[in-house]
This record gives sequence, structure tokens and C-alpha cells, in this order.
Amino acid sequence: MPSVPASQQKKAATQAKIAAAAKVTALEEKKARKASKKVFAANGAKYAAEYKAAEASAVAARREAKAKGGFFVPAQPKLVLVIRIRGIIGVDPKAKKVMRLFRLLQIHNATFVKLNEATERMLRLIEPYVTYGNPSLKTVKDLILKRGYGKINGQRIPISENAVIQDGLNSSDVQCVDDLIHEIFTVGPNFKAANNFLWPFKLSSPNGGFSKKTKMLHYLEGGEAGARGEEINGIVRKMLHYLEGGEA
Repeated sequence: MPSVPASQQKKAATQAKIAAAAKVTALEEKKARKASKKVFAANGAKYAAEYKAAEASAVAARREAKAKGGFFVPAQPKLVLVIRIRGIIGVDPKAKKVMRLFRLLQIHNATFVKLNEATERMLRLIEPYVTYGNPSLKTVKDLILKRGYGKINGQRIPISENAVIQDGLNSSDVQCVDDLIHEIFTVGPNFKAANNFLWPFKLSSPNGGFSKKTKMLHYLEGGEAGARGEEINGIVRKMLHYLEGGEA
């Protein structure tokens, strides 16, 4: 038999080493994914228990206040969801600047905003062009799970797996979709990074659309614009259902 040239032997040995290293890497990645899956499941269970406890505490506080003949005053909300409902025509320059800051660049864009004294002033400035309120846990979940896109290297990437969150945030505290939902809903310490990672949600007009007349009026006057508290959840539900082809 003809002898194998030394160059081919060396090439074969190198390829074997590469294949062996790749196999080891693949096994390590598989173990890491399995371990991460357990951690993510545990986090999800922990958050679910936390949400349930908070809800039970609020119910108990309301009952206690009622029994004493008083009123339950919930804690000041820390999170609002802002939806742009008007286009660019006639927008005040200051309002336009605020909407850019909130990343509300197109009609029916929606973003989360941390509520504080400064953002409250900004919201009042753009009230004629937006509607906003306090999103429920279900609304936060629905938006992220059904319409969630992340920003990675300036690109809009669907949040179809936890790896997208890990690549986009590179954070030890926010690594899976349950972490992301929790960080946004509770306005956690990593809220700013998590919120900036989320691409502005693209919603659609509710079935039947907004009336041109009511869109110009404040919500308290029977219109659509401005603060609407917890009623924001209903309008989001209609806009999501319309996008999915369901009934409004």
C-alpha cells in the first residue's frame, strides 16, 4: 500500500482535533442550556408566586379598608404604557421632541415609561397626541410575548427564544422572557436597559378605528387622548386582537 503523505496525515490529525473540540463544546453547551432551563423555570415559578402574593395582599387591604368604612388607596403606579394615536401633522415641536425621547416615532407605536415627576410633566405635554395608562401584568405579558422584538446591533429581532434576550441585554439578571416581563412590570433596577432593548411595539388601530372627533378630545371628555388609568388594558387588547385577525 502506498504510504500517506505527511501533509495529509497532519491535515487529518488537525481535522480530528477540531471535530473532537467541537463535540466537547456542543456537549458543554447542551449542559449549559439544560441548567439554564431549570433556572428559568424556577424564576418563572418565583415570579408567579410573587405576583399572586401581591394580588392577595391588595385584595386583603381593600377588604380591611371597606370593613373599617374607609377607602383603599393603592400605591402610586410606577409604570405606564404610552400609545401614540395621532400622526405628525400639527405636532408641537416640544411634544415632538418628547415623543422622540419616548421612541413614539409612528402612529400606534407603544412604549413603556417609568413614571416619575419628570416623565409626568412630559406626558402632560404630549397628551393631545397619545393615550396612556397603567398596564396590567397580562398586558405586559401579551405585548412582550405576542409583539415583542428586541434591538440587537440596531436590528429588530423577534423575541422567539431566550437567546435573543441574552444577546441583547448581556445581563446576569435578565436572561429569559420571564425575567424581562418581571423587570418591566415591577420597574426593576435593570428597567432602563430592558426597556431600551425592547423595540417600540407596533400596534394597529382598533377594529373600526379611532373617531377623528374623539381622537382630538381628552379621555375624560369622552375622547381618546390623555390618561385613562387601567382602561389602557382594554384598548391594548382591542389593538392586539385586531392585528391577530380576531374580534375587537
